[in-house]
Amino acid sequence: MPNPDEWLDPPTALSLNTDEVHIWRSTLDFGPALISRFSGTLSQDESDRAGRYVFDKDRNHFIAARAILRELLGAYLVVLPESLQFEYGARRKPALRAGQHTTDLRFNISHSNGLAVFAFARGRELGIDVEWMRPSFATREIAERYFSSRELAEWRSLPAENQSEGFFLCWTRKEAYVKARGEGLYIPLQEFDVSLTPGRHETLNCTDSGRWSLSSFVPGNRCAGAIVIEGKKWRRFQWEYVPKDSEAGTTNHGRKREDG
Repeated sequence: MPNPDEWLDPPTALSLNTDEVHIWRSTLDFGPALISRFSGTLSQDESDRAGRYVFDKDRNHFIAARAILRELLGAYLVVLPESLQFEYGARRKPALRAGQHTTDLRFNISHSNGLAVFAFARGRELGIDVEWMRPSFATREIAERYFSSRELAEWRSLPAENQSEGFFLCWTRKEAYVKARGEGLYIPLQEFDVSLTPGRHETLNCTDSGRWSLSSFVPGNRCAGAIVIEGKKWRRFQWEYVPKDSEAGTTNHGRKREDG
């Protein structure tokens, strides 16, 4: 497993150009005071959804993820987080409600095991996925159910010590693509291919390959991440989220990367 990618301290004032894609990462494990503050920014629908979680940890993770999304969107749009309203596509992909703001801002979110990633772009559809790499999940039975025949052949060719990482590279890349399309599992997963060999360039083979760019990133130790973005020639920035009233020091390291 390579060292995690580096992540930048965000600028004080956020701006997002049309040739940029911003990815943020954040823990979802916060104390009661922050969870209470986060709860105050949610809509009634989001609060109702949070209340349906049985376990406190899952409920708090949902609250934190939605509140951070609102906070970041509010920062880009220079509006109050609680003023934002969402609408959902036929496959439940979220978007800002039409007509609410004069913006072409697009976003997507994913979280796993208490770590969340958020992606933002202007005028480009996108999908992002993060997964905690659990070797017990990376089984032959699951690969045979969800991977294409080409992906299975590549995965089986990997040395045993690389198969878990290869499994999750495949999983996150496929998930990011279907999320970018906004059609969920209505896209047959066996009908398109992604590369999955660790250390090799990412590739996406599908009927509309020319529309998309695929890129992987490392959101943290024992985690895999991937993003699929509409178009080419874009620059990726990776930001570390820290709550505004957090007193805990966080070591952030960052980078800018050319993609597409």
